[in-house]
Amino acid sequence: MKLILTQEVTNLGIPGDIVEVKDGYGRNYLIPRGFAIAWTKGGEKQISQIKRAREVREVRDLGHAAELKDQLEGLSVSISSKAGEGGQLFGRITEKDLAAAIKASGGPLVDRRRIDLGAPVKSVGRHAAIIAIHPEVSATVEFEVTAI
Repeated sequence: MKLILTQEVTNLGIPGDIVEVKDGYGRNYLIPRGFAIAWTKGGEKQISQIKRAREVREVRDLGHAAELKDQLEGLSVSISSKAGEGGQLFGRITEKDLAAAIKASGGPLVDRRRIDLGAPVKSVGRHAAIIAIHPEVSATVEFEVTAI
């Protein structure tokens, strides 16, 4: 089955790529979740639109990636969450929460799929996350989780 990716899929491709996958994987996973659309000749226009949008969001080069890394590592990021006795959170801090906190603290817009928290963050205190900015550049962002 030939598909056009609309979102980044790990080990498969990036938005705008035309990929050949098994029928079941495409029909039961990629298309229903909005990760891909069926390939058609008219889909070529959509590919160019997706690629243009990606170029606007994408890191231009290593110099720009290093700039973003310095900006991210210099941020003071704080996330407030409900916590019980002993500093245990009710729930956990997700990649989406961290991406929103980075944006709120004056940092650049970060795609949540590029954030790696390592172990789940379930306690109050200082934690670190790795953000893949570019295939060759990643930033370590330290953040503080505080109790409400």
